[in-house]
Amino acid sequence: FVNQLIMKFSTAVVMLTAQAASAFSPSSSFTGNNVAAPKTESALDMKYTVAVVGSGPSGACAAEIFAQEKGINTVLFERKMDNAKPCGGAIPLCMVGEFDIPESVVDRKVRQMNLISPTGIEVAIGDTLKADEYIGMCRREILDKFLRDRAIEYGATPINGLVTSVDVPVDHKISESQYTLHYQEFEAGKSGGTAKTMNVDLIVGADGANSRVAKAMDAGVYNFAIAFQERIKISDEKMAFYEEMAEMYVGDDVSPDFYGWVFPKYDHVGVGTGTVVNRPAIKQYQKAIRERAGDKIAGGKIIKVEAHPIPEHYRPRRVQGRIALVGDAAGYVTKCSGEGIYFAAKSGRMAAQEIVKLMKGGSRLPTQAEMEKTYIKKYDGLYGPTYLVLDILQKVFYSSNGAREAFVELCNSKYVQQVTFDSYLYKRVQGNNPLDDLKLLGTTVSSLIKGYSIAQPDAEFSNPVESKKRI
Repeated sequence: FVNQLIMKFSTAVVMLTAQAASAFSPSSSFTGNNVAAPKTESALDMKYTVAVVGSGPSGACAAEIFAQEKGINTVLFERKMDNAKPCGGAIPLCMVGEFDIPESVVDRKVRQMNLISPTGIEVAIGDTLKADEYIGMCRREILDKFLRDRAIEYGATPINGLVTSVDVPVDHKISESQYTLHYQEFEAGKSGGTAKTMNVDLIVGADGANSRVAKAMDAGVYNFAIAFQERIKISDEKMAFYEEMAEMYVGDDVSPDFYGWVFPKYDHVGVGTGTVVNRPAIKQYQKAIRERAGDKIAGGKIIKVEAHPIPEHYRPRRVQGRIALVGDAAGYVTKCSGEGIYFAAKSGRMAAQEIVKLMKGGSRLPTQAEMEKTYIKKYDGLYGPTYLVLDILQKVFYSSNGAREAFVELCNSKYVQQVTFDSYLYKRVQGNNPLDDLKLLGTTVSSLIKGYSIAQPDAEFSNPVESKKRI
C-alpha cells in the first residue's frame, strides 16, 4: 500500500498545478405553460424522453450520447448559454483526443510550471515533457459552448431555461411514472422568464454544485470549497512570461487547505484560490495570491471576478429511481488538485453510455439497481482509488506550512515529475520503479523534517458556524 500511495502522490503534483478549483427542496407546484417533450413525427412511434439538466462538460457529453440514439428524445437545459464558470480551465492531453476537442478551443499549451513554497522557494517542472505533450488551458465559456453545440448538432433539443424544481412521483422507483420539470424559459430581449413545465421519463442532473436535481431526488449534501478567481489583463510583455507557463503558490497566506494559482488564458491570466475550512476569508486569500504573484501581474486590469462552490466529495446518493447525477452535481472533483473538467465529461459520457445500453434502443427504461450496477460501479472502479488517495495527500501535504515546504521540495525530483505528468496527461499511472519508490519514501521523510524546521506556524482562525454549512 505504501508503494501505491507513493505512486499516487506523483499523480497529485500536476493535478494540483493544472487544475484550479476548476480549477469554482421539495418539489413545488408551478403555474404556467405545460410543454410536451419533443415527439417523433408518427404518433405511433412514441419515444422515451431524457432530460439533461445543465450543459457544462458533464451535461453536454451526456446529451451527445443520448442524442445519437434514434429511439430516445433528448432535451438539454441550460440557464445561461454564455456561462463562464470560475475555473482554472486546465484539461489533460488525453481529453483533447478522447473527446475530439479542436485546438481552437485550447487557449494555451502549458509546458512549464512554477511551484512556489510558503518561504518563496521555487521549483520549475516540465523538463520531462515530450515535444508534443502539454496541458491545455481553456476558457470555460469556449469549451462548454463547443461541447454543447456538438450535442445539439447530434440532435439534442436545447432549452434556454432554469429548472427550478422537479416533481418526483412517489412510485418512481417501481413504475414508469413521469417526472415533471418546472422551469423558467428565457427569450432574447426579455428580462424575465416564462414559467413552463415538461414531463420526462429520465433525468440526468448535470447542474453543478448547487444542483436542484440533487435536492429533488434527495441525494444528500456534501461539504464544499469556495473557488475565487479574477481574470486579469496584463501587458503583452508580462503575458509573454506566461506563454507556456502556469504557477501554483502554496502557503496558509493564500489558502489554509488548498493553493493559489496563476493560469494563462487567451489574452489574460486567471488568478485565484480556494478553501473549504475558512470560506469567509476567501477575499483575504485572493488578495494574498495577487501579492505573491507581485510584479508578474503588476499594473494588470481586473476584467472579470468569479466565485463558485466546488464539491469536496461524492453525494451520498448519486442515483435515485430514474434520476442520475454527473459532474459537480455528483461530487466528482478531486481533493488536493481540485480537478473536475475531465471527470465531469467522463462521468457524463459514461452515465449516458450505460443508460443507453440499458434502454435497448429506447424500448425500456432502466431501473435504479441497473444504473448503480453499471454506471456507478464502473465509474467508482476506475476513479474511486484516485479520489481516496488524493484526499489522503491533501491531508498530509496541506496540513501546515512545513508540509507545504516539503511538498515543493519533493516536486524537484525528476522521477516525481515524470510519473506525475504521465499520470495526469493520460489518466493512468506510468511505470513503477520499486527502487525509485523506496528512495522517494526516504526523501519524503527528510523533506518533511526540513520543511517543518524552516516554515512559519500557520495562522489560527475559527468559523464554527460556517464550517458546518453543507449544500
